Amino acid sequence: MSCHDIFDCCPKGQRIWLAFVRCSPMARNDMPALNRSESPAVKLGDTSSIETLPVDEESHRLSLLALSLLALGLGIVTGLGAVVFRDLIGLLHNLFFNGTFVVAYDANIFTAPSRWGPFVILAPVVGAVIVTFLVSNFAPEAKGHGVPEVMDAIYYKEGKIRPIVALVKSLASAVAIGSGSSVGREGPIIQIGSALGSTLGQIISMPIGQRIAMVASGAGAGIAATFNTPIGGVMFAIELMMPEVSVNTFLPVAIATGTATFVGRWFFGQQPAFLVPPLQALPADANAIMLLVLYAALGGLMGVAAAGFIRGLHLAEDWFDKIPGRYTRHVIGMLALGVLMYVLFVTLGQYYVDGVGYATIESILTGHTSIVWLLVLLFICKVVATSVSLGGGSSGGIFSPSLFMGATLGGGFAALLQAIGVPVPVSIPAFAMVGMGAMVGGGTGAVMTAVTMTFEMTREYDIVMPMILAVATSVGVRRLLSRENIYTLKLVRRGRAIPKALHANMFLVRHAHEVMDADIMVLPTEQDFDDFLREHEEEGRLRHVVVTKGDQIYGVLRVNTGLRRGLEGARTGVTLGDIASRDFTVVGGDTVASDVIERIWRRNAFMAVVVSGRGIPRASDVVGVITREHVANSVAEGIRIYPR
Repeated sequence: MSCHDIFDCCPKGQRIWLAFVRCSPMARNDMPALNRSESPAVKLGDTSSIETLPVDEESHRLSLLALSLLALGLGIVTGLGAVVFRDLIGLLHNLFFNGTFVVAYDANIFTAPSRWGPFVILAPVVGAVIVTFLVSNFAPEAKGHGVPEVMDAIYYKEGKIRPIVALVKSLASAVAIGSGSSVGREGPIIQIGSALGSTLGQIISMPIGQRIAMVASGAGAGIAATFNTPIGGVMFAIELMMPEVSVNTFLPVAIATGTATFVGRWFFGQQPAFLVPPLQALPADANAIMLLVLYAALGGLMGVAAAGFIRGLHLAEDWFDKIPGRYTRHVIGMLALGVLMYVLFVTLGQYYVDGVGYATIESILTGHTSIVWLLVLLFICKVVATSVSLGGGSSGGIFSPSLFMGATLGGGFAALLQAIGVPVPVSIPAFAMVGMGAMVGGGTGAVMTAVTMTFEMTREYDIVMPMILAVATSVGVRRLLSRENIYTLKLVRRGRAIPKALHANMFLVRHAHEVMDADIMVLPTEQDFDDFLREHEEEGRLRHVVVTKGDQIYGVLRVNTGLRRGLEGARTGVTLGDIASRDFTVVGGDTVASDVIERIWRRNAFMAVVVSGRGIPRASDVVGVITREHVANSVAEGIRIYPR
C-alpha cells in the first residue's frame, strides 16, 4: 500500500493509525530507490528533478532511416515470398489435379478436367490430411484465414509472431489451395509477410511500436505483391493492422508495400489481377440518379450477404468443432467440398468453387457468365464451400472468396434488373465489380481497402463513385446485423477485443493548465496532520495537497478529509511532511498533456505538480495538480466526442 492511497480506503481509525506507521519516515526508507530522492526536497522549477528516467526500449529505438531501410529489405523478401508462394500453389494444383510437376498455372483460367475423373473428389481430402499434419504439429496459428492471428499478435502479443509460422503457413495454404480448398491466397501471404516482419523486429532489437510497424509493413507488402495493388496494400495495413498512424509508421509501410509491388511486377508483369473490357462511364443525366439508387440497393443486399457469410462461417466452425478428431473433421469437410466441386463439373461443365475462384470472376467481368440462376447458384455454392473449408480446418484467406461472392451476387442482381426491364442501361460487369468491393468492405470492415483494391485489380476508374456508395451502404447494413466483422468476431469469441476505429484523442493536445485540478492546497511540511483533518472535517471529500519546505516542493498528498470521523479522538502525532509521497513530477502550465502523461509514466509518479512561469517559480506559482485519475477522465472526454 502506498502512502497516497491510504487515506482514500481505510474506514477505521485503527487501520488509519496503522497506515500512519507504514508512512512514517522509517517505513519510507524501505521504498524503492526509484521513489526516493537524494535531496530532501525538489526545488520549484528545477528541471533536473523532472528529467525522464532511462527506459530500455528508448535505448533500442531505431532512427526513421534505419527503420525505412529494414522495411525496404522486408519488401524485397516478402515480394519474393509471394512469388514462391504462388508458384508453389501452381505446382501443387497441377500435381493434385493432373499428376504433373509443372509450376505454370493461371488462376484466371478454368481448371481443365482432371485426369483422375471422379477420383478428383479425393484431392481435397488428401490435402486436408497434409494440412492438418502441418498445422497440428508445427504451427496451430496457421489454421484459418490468418488475419485475426496477426491482429491478435499486434494488440495482445507485442507484435511477436513465431518465425516458423511463415514457413508452415506457406506450405499449409499452398497445399490447401492447390488441392482445391475454397479459400484465398491473400490471408496466407498477409500472415507470411507479418511473420517475416515480426521476425525481423525480434532479431534486431527495437521498441514494441516499431516491431508492430514492421508487422504491418509485412502484411501490406504481402497483399500488394499478391494482387499488384500497392495502394490497397497500404490501405489494408492502415485500416486493419496499425494501432497508430504517423510518419514513423506510415513510411515503413509505404516503402515495404511499394518495394514488394515492384518485385511482384518483375515476375508477374504489369497487368492487373483481372483484365476487364472498358466500361461505359456513368451518364451525367437522370439515368445516373436511378443507377446510383440501384448501386445503393446492391450495397444493402451485399451487407445482408456479408452478415450471413460471417454468421455462416462461424456456425460451420462451431459445428465442425463438435466432431472429435482434427483429421476426421477436416477430412469430412474436404470430402463434402470435393463432392460439391465434382457435381458442379458434371452438371455445369466447370469445378467453379475450387481454389481462389478467379476464373469465375474473370468470366463474369468479361460478360461470359450472365445467367441469373447460375450466378445465384454459384454464390450459394461458394458460401457453402468456403464455410466448409475453413470450418473444417483449412488454411487460407477469405478475401478471394468474398470477391467471388460479390461478383456472382452483383452480376446476378444486374442480370435480374435486365430481365425485369428496368428503364436504365445496366451493365453486369459493372455491377459485379461494385459487388466485389461491397462484399469485401461489408465482410472485413476495411472500406478504403475494398474500394482501392477493387479499382486496382480492374483498373476501371468509372466504377469508383458507385462503389464508394455501395461499400458504405454495405458496411452500414452489415453493422446493423452484425457489429463485428469477419476478422474481429473470431477474436471477440476468444475474449480479444479489437478497436473498431483510430481516434486522435483531443485530450493529447490540451495543455496542463487546461487539464489540472486547481482546487488544491499548498501547505508546509510542519503542518500537523490532525489539525489539518480537524480544519477540513466538514468537507468530507478528497483534497490534493502540495507539501512545501521553504521555497521547495517536498511532496504530495491525496487525503480523504472525511476519515477524521474514524479516528474517534485519537492523535496520530504526524505532520504532513512525515506522510507526504515523493512520487511526483513537476510540469509547466503550458506543457502538452501527452508530455505530462509521458513524464508521469516514466517517473512512475503518482501526481504531476503544475507550476506557472518560465523562470524559477515561487511557492505561489504552484497552480494545480494532475493525477492519473485526471488523465483517465480527460481521455474519456476526448473519446466521447466521436460517434459510437
